[in-house]
Amino acid sequence: MNSPGAGRFAPSPSGELHLGNLRTAILAWLFARSTSRSFLLRIEDLDRARAGAEAAQLAELTAVGLDWDAEPVRQSDRLPLYRAAVESLRNADLLYECYCTRRDIAEAATAPHSLPGSYPGTCRTMPASAHPRRHGRPPALRLRSGVTDWTVEDELHGSYTGPVDDLVIVRSDGVPAYNLAVVVDDAAQGIDQVVRGDDLLSSAPRQAYLASLLGITPPQYAHVPLALNREGRRLAKRDGAVTLESLAEKGWTASSVRDLILRSAGLPAGTLAGALEAFHPAEVPREAWIVEPGELS
Repeated sequence: MNSPGAGRFAPSPSGELHLGNLRTAILAWLFARSTSRSFLLRIEDLDRARAGAEAAQLAELTAVGLDWDAEPVRQSDRLPLYRAAVESLRNADLLYECYCTRRDIAEAATAPHSLPGSYPGTCRTMPASAHPRRHGRPPALRLRSGVTDWTVEDELHGSYTGPVDDLVIVRSDGVPAYNLAVVVDDAAQGIDQVVRGDDLLSSAPRQAYLASLLGITPPQYAHVPLALNREGRRLAKRDGAVTLESLAEKGWTASSVRDLILRSAGLPAGTLAGALEAFHPAEVPREAWIVEPGELS
């Protein structure tokens, strides 16, 4: 019988972690520890990396009591892994060049019978030599998908079926796309449990399908509710004191922020060890945590 692998938290080093990020990190830690998994960190820095943000985020995670079982890895150090996956897909004739701009795709998405947000397949059916933009921009590489949807099992949402289109595998600037990188990284790190915000649930079918093409077993998913402001939007700096640093200016300690997060998840405050004893995945709240300004005064 195989032993459990690992869970993870994978922030982008673009700025300070806010309450929602910290809540997801704590829940990911609790899911992993409660199932005897290792807990790993991955810095997803292919898109954005602000100077000093990685060190600050690691300090913030430590401040609320989290620990991890290996040195954090960075996507920017893992390009050979992504290239190998791209070559595997290319050798299987599963990639094609795409010259479409975002505007092209947005305009095509307004056509009758098109699926909102999905790629309409323009370059799949049009010879590259015929594309009007082929001389004006380098191509992206898209997956030649063989399905229109895929089903995943989620610990909180149950069976979830979502659309699968010809997703981007390598962007036009040559950078591996997020959906490829996350699938390759999770497999390479032995991650078999992915706990993240439920705004990413719709991407799980695409990633699980891509994993199947690469011979990878998809992880167990648990998409947890987000922390939102009273308007129902994701927390951001515009919502005021929502980071450890800004809350510290109002007299909050890291441990008091941790306790606030634990209470929002229906868990006892005090220590992460105590919360772990009381944690049951089935009892994780299904509704978003609405953070009222007065709660943080």
